[in-house]
Amino acid sequence: MKTHLNSRRVLQLGTIALAAGMLVNLPGAAGAPNEARSGKAVVDAACIACHGSGANGAPKIGDRKAWEKRTAQGLTSLSRNAINGIRKMPPHGGNSGVTDFEIERAITYMVNQSGGDWIEPIDRSSARSERRGEQVVGLHCGKCHETGAGGAPKTGDTAAWIPRLALGLDPLVRSAINGHGGMPSRGGSANLTDAEMRAAIVYMFNGSAAPPARVGVAGASGPNLRIVEGMTINFGVVSADAIRANANQYPKSVYGAAPEMPDQYYVTVSLFDADNGKRIGDAVVKARVSTAAGAGPEKTLQANALANAPSYGNYFAMAGSGPFQVALRITRPGKPDVIQTQFNFAH
Repeated sequence: MKTHLNSRRVLQLGTIALAAGMLVNLPGAAGAPNEARSGKAVVDAACIACHGSGANGAPKIGDRKAWEKRTAQGLTSLSRNAINGIRKMPPHGGNSGVTDFEIERAITYMVNQSGGDWIEPIDRSSARSERRGEQVVGLHCGKCHETGAGGAPKTGDTAAWIPRLALGLDPLVRSAINGHGGMPSRGGSANLTDAEMRAAIVYMFNGSAAPPARVGVAGASGPNLRIVEGMTINFGVVSADAIRANANQYPKSVYGAAPEMPDQYYVTVSLFDADNGKRIGDAVVKARVSTAAGAGPEKTLQANALANAPSYGNYFAMAGSGPFQVALRITRPGKPDVIQTQFNFAH
């Protein structure tokens, strides 16, 4: 028995197999093992010989009446029949190279081409990587959250998101998963995972200027918030004039001696661990203030504590009305990653 076939012989075998309604995996062909083919691809290669014409009693694609009673059986039942074989249809359509999952996809495709509205199944045998928050928002959430339709908080509108996050991120994610008000469960997209819902909310809260975060809000309050790499960052700016005029509210032990020079502002940052809500007091925080005219020097924000609540701050020159961009670089002992983010500010 020869172990090699010439290219013409391979082509002949492929033509015969397709004519018989079987799917073959030829070398270099699309649909190699371990690559799940689309329902249409499987149908075109393996099912069309019978289901395209209605041969051998097969329900013809597009025949609503023929598919209606089969659709009522559900995907599990139809798939089991196709996998095991039924009447004149052999198991797996006569080809063991078609996976169970590809059969489910092919059936779903034929049902939908025949008046159905089935959701394509997911491959339960392989884990799909979670989509980033930006991707989820672009694909599913932007219709409402980019325009504010139906009262949806807009992406990046921190003031609109803060009241919704008052109890933390987990309750808000749970509410989005279940649906509320005019928002259906999972925003009407049943294939969104819990993790993708969380990532989408974090992205919309941060706005497009910040990278997606890993975990949620904890202990957060105030008008200028950002969630970055498991850390909730609370940002604020106070003029040196206000600090000098309100010594009781801004004690020198925390805010230092306010500079007498004009246009001096105290940039303050509070950090919270998103896992447990506790303030972070062991970080090194550096900041740089920039305008359209250029960037100022980077300074280390001094660690301090007011009522045993750690925070970080230092004075910067901010002449004019702005806008100013305040770039932060945050490091923590034992953690190799540098957390970077930016806040915009105007007087």
